Amino acid sequence: MNRLVLTPPLSTLWAERDAFAAAAELARDAATGSVVRDLEGRRTLRFEIGGRGYYLKHQSGIGWGRILEELIHLRRPVLGAGNEWLAIQTCHALGVPTMTAIAYGERGRGPARRESFLVTAAIEPAVDLDVHTRDWRNVPPPLAHKRALIAAVADIARRLHEGGMNHRDFYLCHFLLRTDGGLSGAPQLALIDLHRAQMRPATPRRWRDKDLSALYFSALDIGLTRRDKLRFLRHYFPGPLRATLQREAALLRHLEHEAARLKRRYERKFANRPALQR
Repeated sequence: MNRLVLTPPLSTLWAERDAFAAAAELARDAATGSVVRDLEGRRTLRFEIGGRGYYLKHQSGIGWGRILEELIHLRRPVLGAGNEWLAIQTCHALGVPTMTAIAYGERGRGPARRESFLVTAAIEPAVDLDVHTRDWRNVPPPLAHKRALIAAVADIARRLHEGGMNHRDFYLCHFLLRTDGGLSGAPQLALIDLHRAQMRPATPRRWRDKDLSALYFSALDIGLTRRDKLRFLRHYFPGPLRATLQREAALLRHLEHEAARLKRRYERKFANRPALQR
C-alpha cells in the first residue's frame, strides 16, 4: 500500500523531498512545533508555515499487541491515517463542517508497522464546546446563542448519522466553535478528531445510539433544561416532536441510562486523580 496526496503549501515545500521522510522528521523535531499528543505510536504536532497553523498526525505503526487487543474486544483496529482522511472527505460530502486536509500519505504492507501521516489546516481562533459550555450552569449564555448551538450540534449529528457515519468519540470537546465572530450570528462549528470514525451505507442503530449517549454524557453538567433537550430532538429527528417522543421513547430511556453509566465510570476512573478537564 502506497498512497500520497499533497496540496499547497506542502506540495511546494516538500516538492524535492520524500514526503514520508519529511513528515517523520517534522514529527520527531518537537522544536519545530508544539506536541499535542504522543501515544500508541501516534504523535500529533501543531506547526506553522508562513504564519498559518497546521496539525500533523504521524503514525509509525500500532504493533501486533494493540491490534490483537482491539480484536479481542471486538473493535476494528485503526491502522493508519487513511481512516481519518476518508472520514474528512465523507464529512465534506455530507455537508458536515470539519477540518481541511492538505496532505495524506500511507505506505507499508504489514498492518502492524504501517507508516502514515495526515496534515490538516488549523481551525483558529476557536474553542471546543466542552470549554465553551463549562460555566453555563453558573453563568448562563445568551438564550439565542444557546439555542443556535443546540440546533447546530443536532444538525451535525443528524447529517452524520443519516449519511452512514458514526464518530465513536462524539463528545462536546470534539466540536470546535470559531470565536472570531463573537457570540452573535450563526455559530460556526467544526467536528474534529475523526480518527476512529466508521463509514457505512447506513449507520447501525447501535452505533448511532453510542454517539448520542456520549454526546449527552458530555453535556450532563452544563445546565441544559428540558426545553433544551427537546430542542435538540426537534432538530435531530424528522417530523413532529410529539411523534418523536412516542416513537423514540425507548431510545430516550436508553440515553438517560447510558449517560448516567458513563458518568459513574468517569467518576470512578478519576476518583483518586487530580482534577482533570472532561
